[in-house]
Amino acid sequence: MKRIFRQARCLGILAFIFSFFIFVGNPSAEEAMTDEYVLKVPLGLDKDFLVIPEDNPMTQEKIELGRALYFDTRLSESNTIACATCHMPKLAFTDGHPVSMGIGTLKGGRSAPTVINRVFSKAQFWDGRVPSLEEQAKGPITNPIEMGMPSHIMVVQKLNKNEGYRKWFRKVFGTDVTLDGIAKAISAFERTILSGNSPVDRYNYLGDEKALSASAIRGMKLFKEKGNCTMCHAGFNFTDEEFHNIGIGWDGSKLDLGLYAVTKKPEDMGKFKTPTIREISNTGPYMHDGRFAALRQVVDFYDQGGIANPFLDSQIKKLNLTNQEKDDIVAFLRSLSGEGWQHITPPDSFPE
Repeated sequence: MKRIFRQARCLGILAFIFSFFIFVGNPSAEEAMTDEYVLKVPLGLDKDFLVIPEDNPMTQEKIELGRALYFDTRLSESNTIACATCHMPKLAFTDGHPVSMGIGTLKGGRSAPTVINRVFSKAQFWDGRVPSLEEQAKGPITNPIEMGMPSHIMVVQKLNKNEGYRKWFRKVFGTDVTLDGIAKAISAFERTILSGNSPVDRYNYLGDEKALSASAIRGMKLFKEKGNCTMCHAGFNFTDEEFHNIGIGWDGSKLDLGLYAVTKKPEDMGKFKTPTIREISNTGPYMHDGRFAALRQVVDFYDQGGIANPFLDSQIKKLNLTNQEKDDIVAFLRSLSGEGWQHITPPDSFPE
């Protein structure tokens, strides 16, 4: 009996060792060995609306890899442009320019939207042309006026020559550097860039009456009622994640077609995605062409009913706001600056 027990125990040990080596030796299992990262969502944000793909779970190691890639200028052809060039932490993950400047100081056609709270969104870019952060992360790398790499194959080859990155990718993904891995790591990092716990949140969710000034409280009421701003800037993230024509560009010689260029549907002519207005006082200039430097100019624009055109959204109407009402709305907008992103900094060093 003892002999049978010893044999069974030996077989059990051998089975464990065998299964252990199968697991460790299988590259696809490497990522599963890293504990999943639990995103801490600040007050005012709704964790039930987080958009985290099943095939790209967040882990601390992946996020750190993504942070390195996000700040590394070697993802560009000239080694001068990183994701952070147009989405700077110190400017609430924008660049402060009306339109972004890329490789060789070439100018793009649109303003760089903030990365903040993109974890709550599927469609990306002003025109929604890609369905995820993963796909968004790939685009600028080969854009000739952004990061300027001749091809995705070349950026993969470039990073694979870097032993540090190659080892890091093997640890996180069980592979050498791949385009898919680059996109997944960068987007995992970007999903940690959050803003919540603003004075508006503390007033609304905690009942902190001292969190808002009297002007901001009046502005919040105007924002919801007379201004009817919540038709588009709705919900906890102050965006409906939809596309609207408010007339921007219809007063100039060059018209940006917006969503129409993606869908080819006439009704989408001149439509652009509603941005979050969290951190709005830190993310100017405003609109997809960066035409407005100040929040008061934005309020004035909506007060006049946008710019008339054949495809203007029916929600856009003249508001007839007084100067005091405009000041109050601006005070409310400034109270949407919160916490959750200010601690993010570049790595002290990059893989070699």
